[in-house]
This record gives sequence, structure tokens and C-alpha cells, in this order.
Amino acid sequence: MDKELTTDLLQQLVQIESVNPSLAPGAKAEGEIAHFVATLLKEAGVEAKVEEVAPDRPNVIGRLPGSGGGKTLIFNGHLDTVTVEGMVDPFSGHIRDGKLFGRGAWDTKGGLAAGLEALLAIHEAPVPLAGDLILVGAVDEEYASLGTQALLQEVQADGCIVLEPSNLAVWVAHGGFAWAEVETRGVTAHGSLPDEGVDAISKMGTVLVELEKLGKRIHRHKAFHPPLGGDTMHPSLHASLIEGGREWSSYPDRCRLRLERRMIPTETPEEVESELQNLLLRLAAEDPQFKAEWRMTMARRPWQAEEGPLLESLEAACTDELGAPPERATGLIWTDAALMQEAGIPTVILGPKGEGKHALVEYVEIDSVVDCARILARTAIEFCNQAQ
Repeated sequence: MDKELTTDLLQQLVQIESVNPSLAPGAKAEGEIAHFVATLLKEAGVEAKVEEVAPDRPNVIGRLPGSGGGKTLIFNGHLDTVTVEGMVDPFSGHIRDGKLFGRGAWDTKGGLAAGLEALLAIHEAPVPLAGDLILVGAVDEEYASLGTQALLQEVQADGCIVLEPSNLAVWVAHGGFAWAEVETRGVTAHGSLPDEGVDAISKMGTVLVELEKLGKRIHRHKAFHPPLGGDTMHPSLHASLIEGGREWSSYPDRCRLRLERRMIPTETPEEVESELQNLLLRLAAEDPQFKAEWRMTMARRPWQAEEGPLLESLEAACTDELGAPPERATGLIWTDAALMQEAGIPTVILGPKGEGKHALVEYVEIDSVVDCARILARTAIEFCNQAQ
């Protein structure tokens, strides 16, 4: 891999704004970066297309067709980033001390650049592949994963490497999450009429107290010990957003809370739903004035990798390129790996080293992007030439 070319590609990717408009209404979205990647691939002689998932939000898909009979591998990276509020020069792509800075540099344009460089190196060598190698730049991973869900309607494969930040560790499990909205109901009245008013915000206070107790309890008593290695995982629960009230002098009749429950791989969204419902039913039984409605707004299941040819090929490539077996890692984050695995595609996670995903200062280590590209290329050559 040519470090200078890799650095130039990465810098161009970071300099293209692709903030997710579902997180920042009016943001530029992924259209420009998708077309940039497609053009890059086409100019190199690689089959590529863009497919619109939502207005100006296209996936980009590049493919190296195999000669036949081998396994198909997907490199899956996402095009979108989180917001940039509070950042200084978020799209500068400036370089200092071997690090490239900017929003998305680590999450996850560094991984995307590595995947692109790996595919282009195989194409330009050229190295023969029996199975197809597919690179996907997906939209909307940072919100609802519309891109990967659309991809799975048309693409099937024997394996997938999700290019999320991993510090060159091989991720073998991660958590899931559930987002829920709770609304407590009160009775609006003048502040001088306590016998008539019911304070919806105070009622939400009891919900918050019980949620804090529940969060501590599940963190203490629930644990997942990953069978493939990595750190023990514990679930979490926290309040995210709250709003309520009309004016200073009135009892509030509504208060709305949004919360997040992070799940470990032994938990399901259905269990979380039951957990919250039972908590609210208990509060209603204890207080005749307690009235609440709730709904689950989004849930994503946890993910576990499987021992098999893809994990073996990736770890062998890491060992060859880095001189030592890679660390296996886990965490409570969520990625599109879960959707790929749910679709029956064995999936693992690998990405470069860096710091600051979703933070005010974000960077990726350039040398690790090059290392990641070499690992991905070696993995693809080994895996795609295995018989189906």
C-alpha cells in the first residue's frame, strides 16, 4: 500500500461534509461523498454504482467480480458522520504527528479509506479472486441504518468485515440498544390551586428515581462473558432528554422523557420492553394519581461473531501484518454488524487506530489506516479464494 496515496484519499474523504441530516436537520448528507467514491472506483476500472436510499442519501457499492466458485466478502463502512457543533475546522483533514484530524476521520472514514485501498490494490496488482469482493459505503449508520437495511435487500455474501474504529483489534461482540419515550400526565391548574393541580414533572421524578435504581441493579447483577474473548459486558440505562411544563405559574400537565437502555448479547428488546412496562405499572399501583404512557421508538439487537473461516482469515492476516495475534474486543457500542449477522452473513469488525469518535477532537492514525488496508487485502485474498 502506498502511504502517500492512502493519506491523500483519507484527507479527501474527511474534507467532504457528510453529517447525517437525521441528527442535524439541513445537514449536507451523504450524496457528495457517495458520488466521490463511485467516481474514484470507476476511474480505476472498478464496477461501481450509487443507489439512493433517501433523497440525496445514496449507498455506494463497488464490486470486484470473482472468477467463480469462491466466497463473496463485503467491506462495509458508513459514509455519514455525527454532528460537528463545537468543533474547530471539522472538515480540515489537517495532519499533525502522523494523525489526520476531522469529523469522521476515525468514525469511520479511516476504515472506509482502508477498504477502498485494499480493493484497489487487489484490482491493480491484479490478484485473482474466485469470489466477489464488494465494498459498501452505507448511509445513515449513525441514526437508523437505512443504508445497510437497503443493501441487505439485494446483496448476499459469505462474510462481512464492518470497518468501524477498533484500534486494529478484532471485535467479536457488541451490545444492542433500545430507545423509549415515557410521558407522564398531570392536571394543569393555577399554581395557587394545589388541590386541583397534578404535577406531571414531579410524577416523572418518581420515574427517574426508579430508573436510576434499575440501572444500578442491572449493571451490578447482569453480565455477559464473551465466549470468543474480550471484556465482560454489563448493561446500562440512562435518561437522555426531558421536557415539560408551560409556564412558571401553572401545574404542568405533561412531561416527556427519552431514555436509552444498552443491552448485552444475552438480552432482547422484548425483555427491555417488559422491564419498563413493569416499572410503570408498579408506580401506577402505588400512586392513584400516577398516569403515564410510553412507547419503544427504536431497538437494535446485540451482536456476536462466530468462529469460522472469516474470523480465521482475518486473524491470520492481522498476525502476518502486525507480527502478533490481534486482541479480541467487545463493547456496548452498536454497529451495522448486527444487521449483517441477522441477515445470515458471518460478520466481524476491524478498523484503524484513533481517538475521539463523536468528540470535539477526532483523529485517525495514518500508519494504522495503511496497516488496516494491508490486513483487509490479505484477508480478502485468502477468504475469497476459499471454495463456497
